[in-house]
Amino acid sequence: MSSDAAFDPVPGQPEPVAPRLRRILAPNPSPMTWRGTNTYLLGSRDIAVIDPGPDDDAHLAAILGALTPGQRITHILVTHAHLDHSPLAARLSAQTGAPVHAFGNAQAGRSAVMTELARSGTVAGGEGVDHGFAPDIILQDDAALEGPDWRLQALWTPGHFGNHLSFRSDHMIFTGDLVMGWASSLVSPPDGDLSDFMSSCQRLLDLRATRLMPGHGAPVEDPHARLTWLIAHRRAREAAIIERLATGPANARQIADAVYTDTPPTLMPAAARNVLAHLIDLFIKSKVEPHGTLTADTIFSLR
Repeated sequence: MSSDAAFDPVPGQPEPVAPRLRRILAPNPSPMTWRGTNTYLLGSRDIAVIDPGPDDDAHLAAILGALTPGQRITHILVTHAHLDHSPLAARLSAQTGAPVHAFGNAQAGRSAVMTELARSGTVAGGEGVDHGFAPDIILQDDAALEGPDWRLQALWTPGHFGNHLSFRSDHMIFTGDLVMGWASSLVSPPDGDLSDFMSSCQRLLDLRATRLMPGHGAPVEDPHARLTWLIAHRRAREAAIIERLATGPANARQIADAVYTDTPPTLMPAAARNVLAHLIDLFIKSKVEPHGTLTADTIFSLR
């Protein structure tokens, strides 16, 4: 994590961050959300709202209050079904009549392996999931959305979450929780999938964007460097996990204690979930073997 102390917007106050683009910070700071959720308003007349955020009266009022005469909200876009991104969508839609667009509900986009893990219920997970989320319009990968002065391309970018979408606007991409500058993303099975995460990061890297607008924190001004680092970081974590298992069998929390040596105690549960994601990925790639049923506490050994 970087100490991006310069990023400290006032919650509820619209701030211009690019031509025809404003950001409103939701009042939900936490160790996992940084200063809070970034809600974006795109357009100068017909407005697309990207990630309405948590179900919060003040934030709803701030979004509606940001509209100037002649403006209306025509599209509500949700990157993924987490409680800090999607719950306000339904109320905002009821107030404005704008439909909610997303890849699907909270179960959409899971791989066959993660679907089976979710069905079995053995690996826990489900942190902060908006189980009631139901979009009005399902967006397929590469779907296009347009307003009078904006155009977006929906990119299915699972990894942090199965139904995760990013939205491309020319050389700028709204990345939700897949890519942030202040921290790496949580990948917690069965909602998160490390194989998908790596593929999605590579996809965004190949698009050669010049700016990323994340769901939390400041804009990422050097996408190539950040995405290259994220991919290398995950590969280094995998190597460290294999190195730890070379000394003997261990579970995800024991491995996290060994490889996340500079992580604050409050974030160690999330670190253990990231390690579990790596272990499941390594199991799929036949590099490690679980001792018994696959659970959050299962002991793993190298094959």
